[in-house]
Amino acid sequence: MQNAGDENLRLAVLIDADNAPRDCLKSVMEEAAIYGTPTVKRIYGDWTNPAVGGWKASLLENAVTPIQQYGYTTGKNSTDSAMIIDAMDILYSGRVDGFVLVSSDSDFTRLAVRLREAGMKVIGIGEKKTPNPFIVACDRFIYIEVIRSRYAEAKAAEKAEQRMQERKDKQPQKSKREKLPGEVIKLIADSVADLTDDDNGVYMGVLGDLLCKKQPDFDPRNFGFRTLSAMVKSSDRFKVEFRPTSDPNIKHPYVWDREQQ
Repeated sequence: MQNAGDENLRLAVLIDADNAPRDCLKSVMEEAAIYGTPTVKRIYGDWTNPAVGGWKASLLENAVTPIQQYGYTTGKNSTDSAMIIDAMDILYSGRVDGFVLVSSDSDFTRLAVRLREAGMKVIGIGEKKTPNPFIVACDRFIYIEVIRSRYAEAKAAEKAEQRMQERKDKQPQKSKREKLPGEVIKLIADSVADLTDDDNGVYMGVLGDLLCKKQPDFDPRNFGFRTLSAMVKSSDRFKVEFRPTSDPNIKHPYVWDREQQ
């Protein structure tokens, strides 16, 4: 759940390739976007090792910079030291407001504590096997298993939508506007849930900012809509209400997810 004001935090996302699964990097980056804007995105590992070679496609897709760290000694994880040194350099640069540490390794416990002592927001992301000291050292800790579940649901919805679209493609189109794909509806619903847990609704402008953080190429025009409000209103799942402001000529749109009410 996002706290007020957090959407403007500049975040450094640092990933321990030795202790993070590669099959849900996209969802990890979307999760990080809930808490701010990732301005530094780095992943640490020995990229000469064939065991980490499978990261390449995911790194390109999510614009994450790989940092080479050779394993100088067998049985020792030199990735930890490189990531910690970089984190401190970034801290002293003053270019970020918080850190997202992606690892299940308790060796980063002291780093999380030190960053928080410096006034940084620290978000931890790791598997349920993560030792408790690292978990409690963070302001917030999210389990990879939860993120992976959301990712799997999105992929299943995407496949179902593709099958449905294939059937519809055989029929003549009656409108230039496309029906919103299932994964887009889920993206909007998840983002509404991320931004509120009450009945006051979510301001459309804030929702739009989060959608673009999660998916930089998100644009209502891709689906035949001129505005995000028109796009959201096209789905029966969402309710949109325009609230008056101090200016009688201006109203602000707010959105609810009917299935969450």
